[in-house]
Amino acid sequence: MAKAVTATMRAVAVTPMRASSARQVELPIPTATGNTALMRVLEVGIDGTDTEINSGLYGEAPPGSDFLVIGHEALSVVEAVGEGVPGFTAGDLVVSTVRRPDDCPNCQAGESDMCLFGRYTERGIKGAHGYMGEYYAETPAFMVKIPPALRPFAVLLEPLSIVEKATFQAWKIQERMLWEPTRAVVLGAGQIGILGTILLRLRGLEVHVYAKSPPDSLQRRIVESLGATYESVDDHPVLGIREELGQIDFILEATGNSTVAFEAMPQVGTNGVLCLTGVSAGNRSIEIPADVINLQMVLGNRVAFGSVNANRRYFEMGLEHFQQGQLRWPGIFQRLITRRVPFDDFTAALDRRPEDIKTLLTIAAE
Repeated sequence: MAKAVTATMRAVAVTPMRASSARQVELPIPTATGNTALMRVLEVGIDGTDTEINSGLYGEAPPGSDFLVIGHEALSVVEAVGEGVPGFTAGDLVVSTVRRPDDCPNCQAGESDMCLFGRYTERGIKGAHGYMGEYYAETPAFMVKIPPALRPFAVLLEPLSIVEKATFQAWKIQERMLWEPTRAVVLGAGQIGILGTILLRLRGLEVHVYAKSPPDSLQRRIVESLGATYESVDDHPVLGIREELGQIDFILEATGNSTVAFEAMPQVGTNGVLCLTGVSAGNRSIEIPADVINLQMVLGNRVAFGSVNANRRYFEMGLEHFQQGQLRWPGIFQRLITRRVPFDDFTAALDRRPEDIKTLLTIAAE
């Protein structure tokens, strides 16, 4: 009797902790059984996490595997559904969330982004294969249905969810007092910085963005089209922005540079809040005026907090703000997509360029 042939698919994988190990591998195509859906990937967004994993800085393969399929920002289409997948049918557009819970109380309450035990997994990052392949299987708890009108930029939903959480949590923290913020600073003009600027402008804040992009950059043009100001940190160092602007109610740090993060702390104004979203890889050390920062934080009721990952609630918030942002600034989200790369040229997609805001790896046509 002839042996059954298993259908295979292509995916991009790395050997964790080994620099420049990204390569194409062949894997069996999963099936839609029980409570899972078979997802066909249309496009995957590339960000600093992907490039840092490919640089060997971190990453963890799933149990029993010596490689990790990367990619955690994906727009997919439902190919088939199992009997236990209500609310989804073939042809639906979907963005899947990234983190999968462990058995801690927060995870079991739907807040895996606030995990207590640290035994969670993350698609394409920690202990679970990601989305940079032609197919994957998913359960409905982690599938966010995308309205067709948002298809051109829906792949940005995962990074948008990060700033949704950062701003939501900052405002929740500030419920401890009478707080009427008017001025915000965003550090960094990558995708997180610009998406954060969009959310802050939708809240009606005066926003000032400080970044390293040159004066004639696309980043600057986008920021200014939002009604925010843009300054180069070469001419306006972070350590001087409070003196330059006056009271700063909220700072969103989106650089991934630990030096910038600590320089930002004394810049927050009285009763202000600083949110750190950048993950710093390495062992950089700096000298800081610890006594001054401590005094300011205590006497000024200042808060600094970190925010990582996002649960489903923030993805759903992002869908609403996609629509609001598109209505106010038509085409704004498409402008963030600066490069589209075919699947076979994945190494070029992982090679980040200074002018990149968001690079998409095109996996398949609809």
